[in-house]
Amino acid sequence: MARQPQNAALKSPSMYLGIDIGGTFTDLVLMDENGNIVTAKAPTTPGGLEKGVFDAIALVAATQGVAVEQLLAKVTAFGHGTTQATNALIERTGATTGLIATRGFGDTLALQRLMGFTAGIPVEHLGRYSRRRYPEPIVPRGLVREVRERVDQSGRVLVPLDEDSVRTAVHELTDAGAETFAVALLWSFRNPAHEQRVGEIIGKMRPGAYISLSCEVSPIIGEYERTATTVLNSYLAPKVADYLSRIETLLRDRGFRGNFNVLNSSGGVVPASEAARKPVLLVASGPAGGVMGSLQLAQEIGHRNIITTDMGGTSFDVALVVDGKALVSGTHEVGGFHLNTPVIDIRAIGAGGGSIARVEGGLLRVGPDSAGAAPGPVCYGRGGTRATVTDADLVLGILSPDNFLGGRMKLDLEAATKAVREQIAEPLGMSVEEAAAGIRRVVDGHMADTLREVTIGRGHDPRDFVLLAYGGAGPAHCIGYGAELGVPRILIPATSMAHSAYGALASDIQQSAERSLVLRAGGGERDPWDGLDYAAVNAVFAELQERCFAAMEQSGFSRTQSEFARSVDMRYRRQTHDLMVSVPDGEVTAATARALVESFEQSYEAVYGKGAGFRFAGIELTTFRVVAVGRTQKPSIHKPSALQAPKPAHRRIFEPATLKWTEADVFQWPDMPAGFGVFGPAIVEHPETTVYVGPGQTARLDAAGNLSIDLT
Repeated sequence: MARQPQNAALKSPSMYLGIDIGGTFTDLVLMDENGNIVTAKAPTTPGGLEKGVFDAIALVAATQGVAVEQLLAKVTAFGHGTTQATNALIERTGATTGLIATRGFGDTLALQRLMGFTAGIPVEHLGRYSRRRYPEPIVPRGLVREVRERVDQSGRVLVPLDEDSVRTAVHELTDAGAETFAVALLWSFRNPAHEQRVGEIIGKMRPGAYISLSCEVSPIIGEYERTATTVLNSYLAPKVADYLSRIETLLRDRGFRGNFNVLNSSGGVVPASEAARKPVLLVASGPAGGVMGSLQLAQEIGHRNIITTDMGGTSFDVALVVDGKALVSGTHEVGGFHLNTPVIDIRAIGAGGGSIARVEGGLLRVGPDSAGAAPGPVCYGRGGTRATVTDADLVLGILSPDNFLGGRMKLDLEAATKAVREQIAEPLGMSVEEAAAGIRRVVDGHMADTLREVTIGRGHDPRDFVLLAYGGAGPAHCIGYGAELGVPRILIPATSMAHSAYGALASDIQQSAERSLVLRAGGGERDPWDGLDYAAVNAVFAELQERCFAAMEQSGFSRTQSEFARSVDMRYRRQTHDLMVSVPDGEVTAATARALVESFEQSYEAVYGKGAGFRFAGIELTTFRVVAVGRTQKPSIHKPSALQAPKPAHRRIFEPATLKWTEADVFQWPDMPAGFGVFGPAIVEHPETTVYVGPGQTARLDAAGNLSIDLT
């Protein structure tokens, strides 16, 4: 926990609280109106996540010398990033869901457009056919029913809805045990009348049952993705709604009277009641928090191009902010299924403090499997038996066995050393310290490879970016993967130990609307924007903006308080993959269309290579999107300056780059004044994280308490 003067945070009448539940720890950030922050970290409690939340709240309340009830009474805004939806999908613990589809299309979800058997497999492993397998079905074929109806691509009714077949389908699904229902009919986003009527019939036959209609959840072209998104919304709804209701009730019972908002996958927060109605938007809630916290910080300190890196206990998440905007994707894969929901484009691999090290065929491998929160690394003393990255950092001396989590948790150096020796060092014929350094270099190399994929692989030069490192393990490893990538500077936020929680606190209210409408232009010798139906483009944007404004008003924001941004998915004709292109405000005209095509072609060649564009084919506009944002009050972070420069302690470490024992200075982050410089090799300890500064490197604290490391 960050050390603050007793009751310092409680002097202000308003408090802001952010919570993020990770795979290993539940993180908390508390901020007052003056920007003073307090952080806390408590073990995540699988099976009862709200316990970990209240454990973290109790810890931070204790540092302020008040009861939990007194603290919560001061909180005016509570931002929550949650993995509840993700966990329910991965663990397959959602509701039994029945699917109603158009006659002849009941196998859409099972076929997955032939993408399911490679979903989630890295490109370099696609040739390993033994790894290919379809995901466990969300809806078994026995819970799918087809009804007689048909709408064509223009929205014209070809076959009227057979309501008797709908009633029969609902009876059969109910008898088969369906708890929730999903309806995904062909071309319903062009004419939703049949889906809406099916929803009415289900509502009368099964009052109170949760129903998802694809025309409401995902009115987007792509039959499989639309069906998967709709099904997952119903599958996740009861568990997510129950969790959010339970935790909000507990908060209210203990004195909280503020706004309870939940972070969604695209980087905004929505009221908890709305999040419960559309839980499919929460599947990347946790990682999105770190990106939004980084974006807020970057705006304050004037950086427009940043790479965000979140290394926790189980995973390493990477995202890009380019020209002041987080990159957002309209589709993504989760749990083996492909969803049509906007999400911050985050690349994740299995690399974290809990990643397990092993020797296979004489080679050292690290991850992707993790010891997680339970049993955790060997040094945690919770029953873990396999050497991990955290065990290696402890053996090297980078982590202190007596000052982990501010001394609240003791680490077992002897057990960690024994595990690394027996499982890694002896099989490879090296010392235990060399083995620990090897574990660190391997995991850092994995992370650097991922960083190269999302930067150089997408046409970005890492030297143009500042790298932000956060998460429990990120600050200890950032100089390894950062130096290998070639960035000039690393920034470790003052909230790095709970940065995703800070993102949940700092994010704005956000509402979005999207709809598919395929419009074509150009082709042959014509300009690619020639012939575009501008009236149709402007009409669909006007419709989506009205939907967003109506939703913002329900969240307490008027039209004048709401900002909006528009985008459209574009592709060359007869291609299947789209690119999202921003659309400026105002009426779309021929000049606007020309600028859109030029922007699309620049993005296309950045992704697929110089000269890959093919204007002769003409272009298609497929999906239109509008995002409305209501700015929430969020003070800038302020760090009370220490009175004088601290004197360092010293610790003997085995330097992982030089493979030599050396003496390192050890500083306590909360005791460092603004402008204070640390010269490596050195260790900066915080009650929730540890920063390692390598030989020849300099780390310096800024006025907001962020630590920067120059690598050039």
